[in-house]
Amino acid sequence: MPRLTAEFWVQAYLNRLRLADIPAFVVARGDATAGAVIVKLNTLDGQAQAFQRSYDAEGRRVWVTLASGDEAQVDASLARQRGFDPDIWIIEVEDRAGRHLLDQPGLSE
Repeated sequence: MPRLTAEFWVQAYLNRLRLADIPAFVVARGDATAGAVIVKLNTLDGQAQAFQRSYDAEGRRVWVTLASGDEAQVDASLARQRGFDPDIWIIEVEDRAGRHLLDQPGLSE
């Protein structure tokens, strides 16, 4: 099965969030075709969580927590990741209820 480009996935994700009235924006634009994507969830209370794609024990793609806690610490972690890999995308989702939709069909696989 052909893989979606990173840019296509990001645009589809932003559209899905927009339909759910969840504000989100691109913080860092990565490689259009193969860049990894990190999603930062900002709950607007000084706390944040960052998610990245990984694989579970059965080889399925899943979202795992990269960093969690004080927003400044999460931002520092993302800056370090960007320093290691300038091709990554960083998407910031702002939602007081903690919604990110990454567990929904089409986004979780």
